[in-house]
Amino acid sequence: MGGSAVVRVLRDPTAGRYLAGVVVSGFGTSAMWLTAGIWVKSLTGSNSLAALTVCAMWAPVLAGPALGALADRMDRRRLLVRVNLAMACLLATLVLVDSGRTVWLVFVVLVLYGASGVLLDAAESALVAGTVPASLLADFNGLRMTANEGMKLVAPLAGAGLYARFGGPAVALLDAATCALAALIFARLPVREREAPRPRTEAWRGELLAGLRRIRASAVLRPLVTAGAATMLLAGVNGAVTFAYVDDVLGRSPEYAGVLYAVQGAGSVAVGLLVGPLLRRLPERVFAAGGMALFALAVGARTLPPDGVALAASAAIGFGLPCVLIATMTAVQRETPDAVLARTAATASSLMTAPNAVALALGAGLVAVVDVRVLTAVGGAAGLLAAALLAAGAARRRTAPASASGPASESGPASPQP
Repeated sequence: MGGSAVVRVLRDPTAGRYLAGVVVSGFGTSAMWLTAGIWVKSLTGSNSLAALTVCAMWAPVLAGPALGALADRMDRRRLLVRVNLAMACLLATLVLVDSGRTVWLVFVVLVLYGASGVLLDAAESALVAGTVPASLLADFNGLRMTANEGMKLVAPLAGAGLYARFGGPAVALLDAATCALAALIFARLPVREREAPRPRTEAWRGELLAGLRRIRASAVLRPLVTAGAATMLLAGVNGAVTFAYVDDVLGRSPEYAGVLYAVQGAGSVAVGLLVGPLLRRLPERVFAAGGMALFALAVGARTLPPDGVALAASAAIGFGLPCVLIATMTAVQRETPDAVLARTAATASSLMTAPNAVALALGAGLVAVVDVRVLTAVGGAAGLLAAALLAAGAARRRTAPASASGPASESGPASPQP
């Protein structure tokens, strides 16, 4: 059943070409993500500026509602093509960076790169929901996760090798080429164009808040987005203490963190292939709660020193964390009308991602004053509590009277509500 669904997704002209675009653009993005920090460090000698490259790419997530509203008002296929072409041109300007005096251009490009990523994700979520059958959305989102995580395993090594041989401009040009190729692939998506942009039906403030109102009013989306935000908060703390965990608990060199991240990525690749069949058998909230519980147990297991436990915990983190995110975004695609789908998806993504950035900073401060074992134990316990609350809410909905049970998808995948 699951294998046949994956085959049907790959055979679908729109889904297959879109996934090809994801693989191509994801390779360039992952290569640039690692290389940017190395490049800035080599030009300036500053660890702080190197760390800010990640912040520069993540900061535009806070503008998700505005960028999602923009995606709702434009033709989505054309948007995918034009934004990718614009980024290809913008990335090419990084060949001008040759010293600490011109490093500011790297940050400008990274901020715009991050903004384009938010805009593209919003448009893609809406475009996919309108073209891929509802019964295959979970399979598609799982394959998209597999494609992204697979690129994260390969592309950083390729980017680092290219940087070592030819320097930062070569990696920037590689990324520009992948954006241009992705634009070509998206231009060939077999979807009908809208004849005109969607008209603005309310003031900008109302448009910006439409996604948030949709999430707050939905008994399906509200708990899932909340669970996603809580999970990403804990993930941020877990990420911030990784090097302290490697040093203080495992007694390993910092390079060992790369092994743990690779194993974590492999877990995410695996769950992407299994998520479709699992979501056809489990309610979205139960599936998300199970993934959150697995993630929390793995974080708690990082109080223990054996290498076998460390590797198993990393794989479980990679497997459990995406469950919450995939379940939430699939529910958003199923439950949201097309007219506000892009901004709702972008708002949900912002609400889930912003806590991660906050927790990275919080965790970096806490690890300096609190033993890493205490942080992982508390994080694991908090995650298990949140997972139990999410599962309890799902149980209450299943036992509620049919008249008050809410959308059908909460008790299993079904067609989207009007």
